[in-house]
Amino acid sequence: MEISTEDDGKSSPTNFAYKGAHQAFKDRWKQTDDSLCRHSMSFHLYHTVRNEFFASYLYLVEKIPVVKLFPVTCEYIKGEKQFYYRAQQFYEDVTPSEEGMMGDFVNISDVDLEGSRQFLKRFVGPGKAGTHCALDCGCGIGRVSKGVLLPVFEKMEMADMMEHFLLHAHEEYLGDDADRIETYYCYNLQELTPPQNKYDVIWMQWVACHLTDKDLMEFLVRCKRSLRPNGVIIIKDNMARQGCKLDAIDSSISRHLDIMRHIIAKAGLEVLAVEKQEGFPEVIMPVWMIAMK
Repeated sequence: MEISTEDDGKSSPTNFAYKGAHQAFKDRWKQTDDSLCRHSMSFHLYHTVRNEFFASYLYLVEKIPVVKLFPVTCEYIKGEKQFYYRAQQFYEDVTPSEEGMMGDFVNISDVDLEGSRQFLKRFVGPGKAGTHCALDCGCGIGRVSKGVLLPVFEKMEMADMMEHFLLHAHEEYLGDDADRIETYYCYNLQELTPPQNKYDVIWMQWVACHLTDKDLMEFLVRCKRSLRPNGVIIIKDNMARQGCKLDAIDSSISRHLDIMRHIIAKAGLEVLAVEKQEGFPEVIMPVWMIAMK
C-alpha cells in the first residue's frame, strides 16, 4: 500500500496501488462468503451490500487526497528472521572501508557529514544536550563517529552487528580517537539494550531501515531510557517518496516520513526537528534527519 496523493484524473502508479489495496480487501472479504452466507436467505443482500461498499471505498481512496494508507511493513518483509538474516549475509561481504560503507556514493560522504554536523549543532550546547557521551548505532567502521561525533563529545560508544567493521574502526580507521571509544557493542539493534541515563546523543544513520516497525519502535523506547537530561535521538535515513520500499538486496525498508513519524510517536518520543539532507544527487532516495526526545 502507498500513501495517497492528489488525483489528477489520469492513470498512475498511485492509482494502481489503490486498486491493489481495493482488491486485497475484496479478496479477504470474499473468504467469508462460504462460511457465513452459503445457506443464508440474506446471501444476495450480502453480495449487494458488499459490492456497494467496495464501489464507494474505491471511489474514496482514488478521489479524496486526505486518505492515507499506512503499510504494515511485515507484510513486505514476509518473515522477520529471513529479513534480518539477509542483512547479515549482505554485510558479511562488505569491505570495511568508506567505499564499503557508502557503496557507489562515496563521493557524497563529505556532503553527508557536513549536513550532519550542522544539524547536530542545533541540539548540543548550553541549555541543550551535553557533550559527555554519544552512542553511534549501526556505526560500521565509524565514518559518522569520526567525522561528526568525536569532534563534539568527550567519549563515545559504538554499536554494529558486524564484528569486522568494529575491529577495523578500533585498529585502523579511528586512529588515536579510538582511545575515546569506551565500549563497542557487537549486537543487532533489535537485541541491544543500551545502558540507562548515559548518552547525550544517540545517532542512528542508515540503520533504522534495517529494523521492522515493531523492533524500531521498541528500540527507540529503550534509547529514550538511555538519554541523559536534555539528550536527543537523531535518525538519519532514506525516506521513501511514497509508502514503503523494500530493498531485497541489503534487506532494508525505506519508509515515508509520515510513517517514521508515526513509529516515533508510538515510542512516546517528541519530534524536535526534521530536515532534509541537501546536496545529494536526484537519483538518490531522499535522506531526512529527525531529532527527537
